[in-house]
Amino acid sequence: MTTTLTLEQRKKLVEWMVDRSVDTDIDSQARTYRKKLLDGLGKTQVEEMAGKEGIVLSNEHLGVIECLRDYFLEFGEAEKGRDIEEMLNEVFAGHGGRKYLWNLFPGGPVTQGMRIAGLPVPPHSGDKGFGTVR
Repeated sequence: MTTTLTLEQRKKLVEWMVDRSVDTDIDSQARTYRKKLLDGLGKTQVEEMAGKEGIVLSNEHLGVIECLRDYFLEFGEAEKGRDIEEMLNEVFAGHGGRKYLWNLFPGGPVTQGMRIAGLPVPPHSGDKGFGTVR
């Protein structure tokens, strides 16, 4: 997959990851496994998954997907969707943050974005009752 993040977005993502990264040798095997998993998912598979979600991929979508994949490669499966949402909001703040991301992924930038990227969706990310007024 080609890089679709701008240089500024890539710098923000790297800064965000450096602040939260833990340097251990134990993680190297898990990282290798995650890398192999991502290498097996090409643009064709991503486009198929997006089509099932009713989304026609643009470079903007691919930038978010690349960001999600970079996160997964560095940190593995997320424990909370909120962590990924905050990271995405920070990286894409120059484009409008959450509003921009929700316009790209109406099913949720974390839930729908992770599914399209071929990544595991964090627990409770798809809970329709979370954050709503009843």
